[in-house]
Amino acid sequence: MSVEQRHRLILRQVRDKGSVRVADLAEALGVSAVTLRRDVEHLAAQGLLTRVHGGVTLPRDTDAPAPPASKLTIGMLVPTAHYYYPAVIKGAQEQAARAGARLVLGISRYDDAEDRAQVRQLVEGGADGLLLTPSRQPDDDHAEWLAGLRVPAVLVERRAELAGPASMLDAVASDHAHGAYLAVRHLAELGHRKLALVAYPSPTTPRIRVGLLAAASSLGVAVAQEVVIDRGRTDELAAGVAGLVRDQGVTGLLVHNDEDALSLVRHLGAAGVAIPGEVSLVAYDDEVAAFCSPSLTAVAPPKEEVGRCAVDLLITRLTRGSAPGRHLALLPELRVRESSAPASP
Repeated sequence: MSVEQRHRLILRQVRDKGSVRVADLAEALGVSAVTLRRDVEHLAAQGLLTRVHGGVTLPRDTDAPAPPASKLTIGMLVPTAHYYYPAVIKGAQEQAARAGARLVLGISRYDDAEDRAQVRQLVEGGADGLLLTPSRQPDDDHAEWLAGLRVPAVLVERRAELAGPASMLDAVASDHAHGAYLAVRHLAELGHRKLALVAYPSPTTPRIRVGLLAAASSLGVAVAQEVVIDRGRTDELAAGVAGLVRDQGVTGLLVHNDEDALSLVRHLGAAGVAIPGEVSLVAYDDEVAAFCSPSLTAVAPPKEEVGRCAVDLLITRLTRGSAPGRHLALLPELRVRESSAPASP
């Protein structure tokens, strides 16, 4: 750990706790008492903290000054860098660069233990704050971990449920329920009156389901049973969806995500189901939907803007600690292509 990193961690501990024993600081940072005292003397000489018997406090009648944005290191945890999140990372990196801050990335590969390991490494490496996308939606199992974070954090593309363990964190996410509403409204306007959701289980799926059911209710559209994607049984999936179309009168599909939508289109074509002739299809995420044949109408979450807003929220929290907390919901848009058409009479 560099001297600069130690100084940032010392100031953070003092800002968070008001006063800290030198022995506790040395143990927390894993350095000798001699090294810690040298750091404290340097920071005290700059007026950033005050030495007291056996410990340090904030300077009297003031707070230790927050670091300028140009000196900040931002740690970013994402579950993957191969689908969806590259655009979020890009937005965050661009916004951090505009502020002169440094962005450091950790990837957990959808593993809870790796979430914690990556965050620990980011903080120990000197991250002043965190952009957090845990592998799953935060629940009670995350409460102790989130409460123990030593730096400010912003939840990214995860929903901060009321009274949940992450409810007090700043948060920014795409409004996936609204995205599903856009898909249902589009299909309803084309005359489709019976729809089905085809979805792979993910942290996003519950919000898509909520939006679809609410939109269907308000627009007078029926919803058939949900089809859960099993990526090891694609032929069975296509057969089940073909049955909904030909036996149950489903004429519109919302498929999450669009990689699975591309696979489904290919298998439905092999089964003789025409898109959009027999069934219209709207994909969700718009990562690769435009490259299908036919090209897929898709809901596009504002991924880059999510990254940009997350950095803004974190920098505000780090430089103005007393700012009100914020939960931001950004609206997706619908991109209409060849896979949706008016329902057949």
